[in-house]
Amino acid sequence: MLLLPSKCFWCKCNSLLIFFFSTLFCYLSQSTRKLSNSSSSRRGEAATMASSAAAAATGRAALVKAFDETRTGVRGLVEAGVSAVPDIFRHPDPYASVPLAPPGVSIPVVDLSLPAPLAAEAAAGAGREWGFFYLVNHHALVPSGFTDGLLAATRAFNELPSTERAAHYGRSVDGGVDYFSNFDLCRSGAASWRDTIEVTFGPSRPDTGRIPAACRAEVVGWDAHATAVARAVMALLCEGLGLAADALEEASCLEGRVMVCHYYPVCPEPERTMGVVPHTDPVVLTILAQDGVGGLQVKHTNENGESYWVDAKPVPGALMINVGDLLQIMSNDKYKSVEHRVVMNSHEEARVSSAIFYNPGKRGDSVFYGPLPELVSSENPPKYRNFTMPEFLGTFFKRELASNALIEHFKI
Repeated sequence: MLLLPSKCFWCKCNSLLIFFFSTLFCYLSQSTRKLSNSSSSRRGEAATMASSAAAAATGRAALVKAFDETRTGVRGLVEAGVSAVPDIFRHPDPYASVPLAPPGVSIPVVDLSLPAPLAAEAAAGAGREWGFFYLVNHHALVPSGFTDGLLAATRAFNELPSTERAAHYGRSVDGGVDYFSNFDLCRSGAASWRDTIEVTFGPSRPDTGRIPAACRAEVVGWDAHATAVARAVMALLCEGLGLAADALEEASCLEGRVMVCHYYPVCPEPERTMGVVPHTDPVVLTILAQDGVGGLQVKHTNENGESYWVDAKPVPGALMINVGDLLQIMSNDKYKSVEHRVVMNSHEEARVSSAIFYNPGKRGDSVFYGPLPELVSSENPPKYRNFTMPEFLGTFFKRELASNALIEHFKI
């Protein structure tokens, strides 16, 4: 530390004055050099960290590429006898963020056998409060046992010898049909433990001959039956908003259809990975059939603002319905799209499910979507701007599945 001399001292001792400033100059020069060296050191550390991050990203990219080029998916890892989850599938503490629901909390049920006004009231209430509900007594629209056959056929394909599955593997969606592991495999920070058959049924029809023969008839049949269910559910949700029953259908919301048949193999370390990360669906409506293994969880926030994960336990004969991001926007927040995920289980049997996502089929650059005009007023102004479907879907595919910023992107 430097002590400043007194004023009297300055008057009497020019030599000491010169000495003082010389000392001060040296001190400042040394301090400047130290700061410069420290800054250089920090820049060097930052460069090293950036280099390490780049190397890690390059290393992960190589591992992802090697995995994808096996063309056998996660099922291929299980067939190879892996005893640990590979690094590219490891999620950092995947189940720690939000607690599980307390006992007695369950997802609501909508019964299609009820009189239409009561069914509409139940569907609207579930859409507002939960964004999810079980649909029961839909057998006038889906033949009894049909979804069991669909799921069994999906399982049969995924458990074919790897050489037969590999012939279908790819990411080009040629003819509207593909089989792959993780649509966002190359973008996500950690892959999920599942394989998928994906078929785009609309707005353009797929080449159904490209659907694996092991499940072709069931997949094509499920498109027709599920669309009948979607029409009925959309009508209920419209009536619950005071709209004409066909308002969503008139907006072409049954015409854009993508089916995914997911296969979640048995996992050697279920606590280290996920079947599907928490996400919302970028759609109007999702209809899900699932087998008895379970693993789907829905994030629910109660009236006190407390959030927790609720098990969507398989209910024999029931379908699972959920509101998507686009329906939340079109309803101007009357209905809500909520996060859900698939956790890995300790069963000795793979989980199988099949979902169909419904979106508008009219996708020209002059066709805009946003809050439905009937739901907007001076007292209830629009909460979202209008947009085209190419912009909406393009925004979704630029992000990771785990990112939940899609709705926020269109908020006013």
